[in-house]
Amino acid sequence: MRQLFLWLLLLSSTAWAKPKAVVSSKIFTESFLLGEVLAQIIDSTGEGTADRKLGLGDTAIVYEGVLNKKVDFYVEYTGTLSDSLLNDPTLKSVDEIRTALEKIGLTISNPIGFNNTYAIAMLRDRAKNLGIRTMTDLQKHPELIAGFTNSFIERADCYPMLQTVYGMDFRRVKGLAHGLKVQALLQGEIDITDLYSTDAKIPKYDIQLVEDDREAFPKYFAVILTRKEVVEKFPRTWHAMRATLENRLTEKTIAELNARVEVDGEAIQAVAADFLHLDHQGNTYFDTLWRLTREHLFLVCFSMLFAILFGVALAIVSRYYRVLGHFILLFTGMIQTVPSLALLCFLIPLFGIGVVPALVALFLYSLLPIVRSTYVGLVDIDPKLLEVGRALGLKPLQQLRLIELPLATRQILSGIKTSAIINVGTATLAALIGAGGYGDPIVTGLGLNDLNIILQGAVPAAVLALIVHAAFELLDRVVIPKGLR
Repeated sequence: MRQLFLWLLLLSSTAWAKPKAVVSSKIFTESFLLGEVLAQIIDSTGEGTADRKLGLGDTAIVYEGVLNKKVDFYVEYTGTLSDSLLNDPTLKSVDEIRTALEKIGLTISNPIGFNNTYAIAMLRDRAKNLGIRTMTDLQKHPELIAGFTNSFIERADCYPMLQTVYGMDFRRVKGLAHGLKVQALLQGEIDITDLYSTDAKIPKYDIQLVEDDREAFPKYFAVILTRKEVVEKFPRTWHAMRATLENRLTEKTIAELNARVEVDGEAIQAVAADFLHLDHQGNTYFDTLWRLTREHLFLVCFSMLFAILFGVALAIVSRYYRVLGHFILLFTGMIQTVPSLALLCFLIPLFGIGVVPALVALFLYSLLPIVRSTYVGLVDIDPKLLEVGRALGLKPLQQLRLIELPLATRQILSGIKTSAIINVGTATLAALIGAGGYGDPIVTGLGLNDLNIILQGAVPAAVLALIVHAAFELLDRVVIPKGLR
């Protein structure tokens, strides 16, 4: 009877729990800030609770998250929607874009007030010395070094569009993270870069925006993007977002809010709460650290569990079936040559964003050290010892369990230890697809170019790697037979 009561209590508490609304953003200050604003509106409305997955990465990842129902709300820009996501530059008005989105189950709010267009930026003194005021002037200086974000280099409405409209063709174009572009500009490593017109660093560092004299860049009005089913699920929240934000933020206002975060170093949560006239009650550092640690340990432990099981099994197969083993070793080696971010992007269409693709990627990256070390440990066993086993009448599985695996223990643990330590560091990239962990503050810090925030994730990750190393050193003494140490 007591168990039935507890079960009913659990069921009722689950039924009454508020549904979660997932809020996301890209990796730059304004997107982080507006994502936090949306999250606080959700929490204050009380219809649901905000699940923050901020800083997911590039536009394609966040948009894919909305399509795959892993993200419910984020702030997008009209020019990006029409030119890059819907691939229809003829869509100019908000109503036209909304109509096109509704055909695929999405919808947008009206503009929240400002046009944050792309702009080409230079240091004012450098532009003055070269006589550059407009894009047409800039086109005459192909010798300049350009430093653009990778998305700006690739997107049709960005650098390719400038090449078409202005005939720009800089001899050197570097790909840079968003948070590092101004620093590279100030250090003279690049001559020009792409910025958003509301970037807080423009007035601080006396940066000149090159005039788009042919109006090549489309309008980038900020709008809230979501699915129509989410609007039906959270009608009061959607109404509150629109009532609070539509036509509220001017270019001047958003630039000032960005400056408070990026220049003055105020916390994003506090700036968002101040804008919304809400009381800011952020988590303590240790609360956040505990949450990040739980998320990171889950990613590492779960992926390593399957990597050990499959890795050792694949090594055993490779030991007894040499031809098949050759392909197994080749496959696990080839996985290591795929860049981490590329592998995550490949997995998004299959598994969406979040924990699942992160676990799959970490599992795949963890295989090679385990497979190779186990395989080497098995094939290097003295054949005479194997003859002894056969002479004693041991069957193949008995010989594997009683002789081969114990003798290869040292190499097996070495591969697992190497894999685990690498896994701790690689798992920080999982934050780029909303899987959490120590990568969350690292991604945020990179987006804001804030070393203190980066260290909030990097230091615990380094400490965890040291703990893992020490744990395996202790495990070696316990598991490895004395004669093999």
